[in-house]
Amino acid sequence: MKAIGLKAIGLKEGNMKTTWGAPSTGLRLAGVIGAIVLVLDQLTKWAALEHLLEPPRLIEAAPFLNLVLGFNTGVSFGLLENDSVYGPWLLSGAALLVVAVLVVWAARSDNRAEAASFGAIAGGAVGNVVDRLRQGAVTDFIDLHAFGWHWPTFNIADIGITGGVGLLLISGLWPRQTDKQS
Repeated sequence: MKAIGLKAIGLKEGNMKTTWGAPSTGLRLAGVIGAIVLVLDQLTKWAALEHLLEPPRLIEAAPFLNLVLGFNTGVSFGLLENDSVYGPWLLSGAALLVVAVLVVWAARSDNRAEAASFGAIAGGAVGNVVDRLRQGAVTDFIDLHAFGWHWPTFNIADIGITGGVGLLLISGLWPRQTDKQS
């Protein structure tokens, strides 16, 4: 039995079950990677809140790495930061819309690097959404600095998002292997 409208949302029949069967390999891989990023993000944020908030302090973990608590009400590097009560809800809604698109792309993907990328980005986005909805801001605690450069404070979700985008860009540099080419 064919599902109606698969082509309308860009799905190919061979890449995703059209009935209530098992999800595609790409979707499963993205789900596992996304869950790992989300769990690591939330556990490390919990630890940061427990150990860096009371009393507020900075921990020098390495000559180039400090652990210091920060809260970001905007997006990357504090962009779109404001005090609006609706800000966290609007940013969370936008992030969840992106996650929905990534889930569809992961279901369509037959490329492991792409699927892992989509999962890492989605897991990071959901991790930051959890913070926004729970406390109105994203918890940041990793403070990286080296050779006179100082990066904005970030978290594991940001690493997942950035790493996922990087892997997606790198995987796009090589041509895909298809059944016809092998």
